[in-house]
Amino acid sequence: MKKLKYMVTAVVSVFLLSAGIHSELRAENKGQVNKGEQIYNTRCMVCHGKKGDGEGPAGVLKKEEAGGRVLEIRPRDFTLGLYRFRTTATGCLPTDEDLTTTIYNGIPRSFMPPLKEMHFDDKVAVMEYIKTFSSRFKDDPPCNPIAIKKPNWVGSEASVNKGKVIYKDMKCWECHGDTGKGDGSKSNEIKDDWGFQILPFNFQTGELKKGSSPENIYMTFTSGLDGTGMPSYEDTLKEDDRWHLVSYTLKLMGKLDKGKKVH
Repeated sequence: MKKLKYMVTAVVSVFLLSAGIHSELRAENKGQVNKGEQIYNTRCMVCHGKKGDGEGPAGVLKKEEAGGRVLEIRPRDFTLGLYRFRTTATGCLPTDEDLTTTIYNGIPRSFMPPLKEMHFDDKVAVMEYIKTFSSRFKDDPPCNPIAIKKPNWVGSEASVNKGKVIYKDMKCWECHGDTGKGDGSKSNEIKDDWGFQILPFNFQTGELKKGSSPENIYMTFTSGLDGTGMPSYEDTLKEDDRWHLVSYTLKLMGKLDKGKKVH
């Protein structure tokens, strides 16, 4: 009986200790969320809205790109838990690092500024608050990041030529056009998951929103851009073929012109 009493006491002690730790963690997370809400309301709410639905006072912003196309820039609606810029497979949530990286770097070609001067703890707090807008962060299991290892032949003439064939066979031209100007035959038919028209990227106008390194372009082809018409090719193209498509994309962007290096 005495032995049983000690065992019960030990189990109860471990339970209470565990409960105390989890309570402390919940309190810490709640503190982060409250801090993140304050920062969000000051720096993010004007575009993304009080409810995180993208309906902030700034409204829809317009941007004219080289070539004359006018793009409508809509702030991200966080409530559906759909994110374009991830290192995870299509349909997955972004990792915490994905979210903090976007906060740190901003999004080129949009009105999302980089917040590099913000203290790291503040970025984490904002990230934790943003996650409260969608129940997916509570309900969906996390996904592992996609591994990337760039072959040394990326950007070579042989790879570019293979990528050009893949670009045609996968009908990328239907959206992005034969020369990558975003003027394909279906370029005016694309809508995002919110029902708004979106224009395919014009590769001849500058940096991609996710970044224009070979690794970033490969990630886009592998993960897709959830919520848009840009699919994932992870299941439809072999890894090498995705890298060949990267090579051809770099060519369309003018990044393989004489004197330029592939980074």
